[in-house]
Amino acid sequence: MEQTFNDLLRERAEEGKGQFAFVLWMFVETFAGLMGENMTVIIMQKKSIIRVALATAVILLLPLVAMQFTDGVVWDLADFAVAGVLLFGAGITYELIARKAGHIAHRAAVGVAVAAALLLVWVNLAVGIIGNEGNPANLMYIGVLAVGIIGALIARFQPHGMARALFATALAQMLVAVIALAAGLGTSGPVWPRDVLIATGFFATLWLGSALLFRRASASDPT
Repeated sequence: MEQTFNDLLRERAEEGKGQFAFVLWMFVETFAGLMGENMTVIIMQKKSIIRVALATAVILLLPLVAMQFTDGVVWDLADFAVAGVLLFGAGITYELIARKAGHIAHRAAVGVAVAAALLLVWVNLAVGIIGNEGNPANLMYIGVLAVGIIGALIARFQPHGMARALFATALAQMLVAVIALAAGLGTSGPVWPRDVLIATGFFATLWLGSALLFRRASASDPT
């Protein structure tokens, strides 16, 4: 390409034609070509962002409407802001990762993992799992998410490595419950241990389900 460009410049110089206009035209043509090649990707990215934003807005309308008919739902501006960030962030994360997934099991695995992470954060912010939402023991669940995120980065979001990362995340989820129950963290009484066990079983099932879907996607990957 460089040799061709130099030859064209030399020809125009020999013909006595201006070179500045030619260089400007080549720049515009090359830029237009690059934009044309990448326009589909740019449009798809914008569509994804708009789709996620609309879905987030629709979901946030539910508590807003509910507040007009019942006193059981009381959200302030901070609640809507936090919920909006969580929902939009989860949606964009899914779009970015699942877009490169060819197998339906791969996309489903990403969806389950993102949903589990979203619910884990949401539940802890809303009511907490160990005791109430103000109990510092719930900060241990940050470690659960860290295991999944670090594992995903190490695996480069490839199905085989992601399966291992999600198995490790499920193990971390159960480990938090063991530590909480053994140390007697949270409120006293027969209710909170049962709630911790139920929540742990629920989230561990989601992590394990995602791991199995990633494993299935890995087995179906022709590479």
